[in-house]
Amino acid sequence: MEKYCVYVLRSLKDNFHYIGHTKDLDKRLRSHNDKKVRSTKAHVPYKVIYTEDYHSRTEAAKREYYLKQADGNIWLRQYLKDLRLW
Repeated sequence: MEKYCVYVLRSLKDNFHYIGHTKDLDKRLRSHNDKKVRSTKAHVPYKVIYTEDYHSRTEAAKREYYLKQADGNIWLRQYLKDLRLW
């Protein structure tokens, strides 16, 4: 059974954050840090500050979409601020 995760990256260069989903987080983080992702290459390097695991790509994609919408993003920012990660 495949496992997917939703992840949040924080740029170590500036305060840019990125939300995505993948089934191989290590490989995906390398892609971001190697400037292979157009939307994030201007802000490298990154570190992973948050993850959530899911049993299907569909579940992970739905959660990613929610976290990028207003209500989900407000929740995520507050949650990560409470943990001193944002």
